[in-house]
Amino acid sequence: MSEGYLVDNTKAVMNKYGFTASKRFGQNFIKDRKVLEDIVSASGLDKTETAVEIGPGIGVLTEFLAESAKKVYAVEVDRKLIPILQDTLGRYDNVEIINQDIMKTDLTALTDGEPFRIVANLPYYITTPIIMSLLETHVPCKSMTVMVQKEVGERMTASPKNKSYGALTLAVNYYSEAEIVRKVPAGCFIPAPKIDSVVVNMRLHKEPPVKVKDERLLFSIIRGAFNQRRKTLVNALSGYAGVNISKERIAEAIDDIGLKRATRGEELSLKQFADLADILIS
Repeated sequence: MSEGYLVDNTKAVMNKYGFTASKRFGQNFIKDRKVLEDIVSASGLDKTETAVEIGPGIGVLTEFLAESAKKVYAVEVDRKLIPILQDTLGRYDNVEIINQDIMKTDLTALTDGEPFRIVANLPYYITTPIIMSLLETHVPCKSMTVMVQKEVGERMTASPKNKSYGALTLAVNYYSEAEIVRKVPAGCFIPAPKIDSVVVNMRLHKEPPVKVKDERLLFSIIRGAFNQRRKTLVNALSGYAGVNISKERIAEAIDDIGLKRATRGEELSLKQFADLADILIS
């Protein structure tokens, strides 16, 4: 079985095992070889590095990762796929299949604390929680190269004053430098989803691009600002339980960073949010 065997035989493998993609787990398998090659290329993997794949499915992307990495941990929640993966990936001695929920997996322990790269075709129904969990737990990850719904990719890489700009954008910017590396039409999957996708590459910062006295307060303010995004920042934050600071104090802090009181959260950069958080905690 040569490199890329599964991408040419996805339907045959699924038929052989009588496997039907699960809507519950958001399973859509990539059938385009060029897309797979581009994902691995964007990840920057080489033979000295470890990859963690989330949701390997039947192992289509895993094959390409196994050819490019020193070690691949393939974390799959669907136990029905485990025997299929053990068969289709059996020739690779550098692939370890883990039957776990990624949201409950200690990746630092799994990789013995060794730095790794995450590469994944993420299930749409849980994309944002997975990304946020990986970022917030500070795992020793060099980069994350993920296939996501087009709308989510646009939110991850948006600029201020853009309708896609929000709490996810700011969190991604705080922890990484992100860019969309390619678009992926729905027809590149089996079964085909109803929407197009994009591949986003996130190079994780060693240190955040802004310094802030209280990271927890920073993200409480960010969540509050976008909880009701059409409200002014003063009104959105004063009505948000997670911030618990008086309207008057918030208004004064907004004055202090040189913004108008009618400003909305979507107008602030990450640096301005950090400045606001530092003033409010002082």
